[in-house]
Amino acid sequence: MNRTQKFALNSLTSMVSQIVVMAAGMITPRLMIATYGSEMNGLVSSLNQFISYITLVEAGIGGAAIYSLYKPLAEEDHARISGIVVAAKKSYRQAGYIFSAGIFILAVVYGLLSNAESVTFGTIFTLAIILGINGCFDFFFVAGDRVLLTADQRNYVISFATIINTVLRTVIICVMTAHQMNILLLYGCASALVIIKAGIIVCYSHNNYTYLDKKAVPDRGAMEKRWEVIYQQILGIIQTGAPTVLATILLNLVSVSVYSIYNMVISGLNGVLSIFISGLPAGFGDLIARREETTLRKTVSEFEVAYYYILSIVYGLAFALIMPFVSVYTKGLSDANYYYPLLGAVIVLNGLLYNIKTPQSMLIVSAGMYKETRWRVTIQGLIIIVFGAIGGRLAGMVGIMLGSCLSNLYRTIDLLFFTPKYITHGAPLKSLLRMLLVMVNIIVIYGLSLVYSPECMSYLQWFKLAIIYGVWAVVVVTASAYAFEKKEFISVMKRMLSLVKRKV
Repeated sequence: MNRTQKFALNSLTSMVSQIVVMAAGMITPRLMIATYGSEMNGLVSSLNQFISYITLVEAGIGGAAIYSLYKPLAEEDHARISGIVVAAKKSYRQAGYIFSAGIFILAVVYGLLSNAESVTFGTIFTLAIILGINGCFDFFFVAGDRVLLTADQRNYVISFATIINTVLRTVIICVMTAHQMNILLLYGCASALVIIKAGIIVCYSHNNYTYLDKKAVPDRGAMEKRWEVIYQQILGIIQTGAPTVLATILLNLVSVSVYSIYNMVISGLNGVLSIFISGLPAGFGDLIARREETTLRKTVSEFEVAYYYILSIVYGLAFALIMPFVSVYTKGLSDANYYYPLLGAVIVLNGLLYNIKTPQSMLIVSAGMYKETRWRVTIQGLIIIVFGAIGGRLAGMVGIMLGSCLSNLYRTIDLLFFTPKYITHGAPLKSLLRMLLVMVNIIVIYGLSLVYSPECMSYLQWFKLAIIYGVWAVVVVTASAYAFEKKEFISVMKRMLSLVKRKV
């Protein structure tokens, strides 16, 4: 398969995966809150976020290995590929032992310091251990194969395994919640399904990369960028996890539960957007490794147009529809106030600022420019921690999210100038104008909700409203794309039509 075909297949499977994950993400929290209460839902969300921080013991292994694999995969250098994969697996196993110890420490410390009112130390301790099982399996059995599949633009295998795992996990949670089973037994059964996901990925890798030599000498040179990549990973985890952690420390678990409902929506939207970039970092990495600068600039420009087209629609609808959705979703939940319009607006704004820099930040990964952006990433992390903490003290969850918005705004401006200067060697003005066009599109889309905003009392009413707003959004964004990005827009449409015809 060529790059375009791999992108299409990755996008299709990623789309199905994200739809499944999004559906599961909507079903399970509602059941958890209704059956076990907002505090328990907040506890699970908080523990999962702390566990994601412990995964930092990976220390950039995956990112460094993926970057190092681009060139040998392009050259079909099987010996080098084997050396890199063996080195990655060995490093992951070492990190796995540290991760396991970290989970145990988290279980003890969180249990002792938690301000949960209705959950015992024993429950918190055991739940933390159970929730950490997925990470342990990934470190010890899956990570090395996952790295190879990602670098080879075969993300569709990972997406397929995720779909199977998510569906089975959701079914188990629904059935056991309906019977009000013990929370520990519920998550224990759900976590055990990671064995199936691991089996799919490992078996595919074993059958399709028969040339891999498991006894090859580890290529330790491939891990040279390991400590540089960690800064990028720290940034990603801090950006997505800081609100939950700050809310846990400064506020309470009920506030974490409220935030998790709004964040569930944003995570779903981000999942939709990730469909359109699945496998692209590896594709751009291949172009950079081959030094095809002209093709790179043209492809990046077309990708920006396509991505910002989708971004405008997704986040324009998010601003207009998030509060009607929350009101329907939380109907009947009385142990906390989930209807918070200002918080909804700030969280959506933060999601927009986080995603609007994707075309630029993705190229940092493709080019492996981790060391060159280290201090920039550090500043971004400090902004969310410092201003998020101050905002949390002054304005609660809204203040925390404003700190996150400020952090993402800084990084967007920084990448707007860094990427053209050091990677694409183009001008930043075009990207800036496209970002401004996104903002204008979203304002126009949201404007309809100020004129026409009927009350939503059911999912059917919300769905009808979403269709009306959706048609309006597509018309607005298509008109602006044709008016201001006619050449690139038509080129993207022709490429997509050509791909569809070839598939048919």
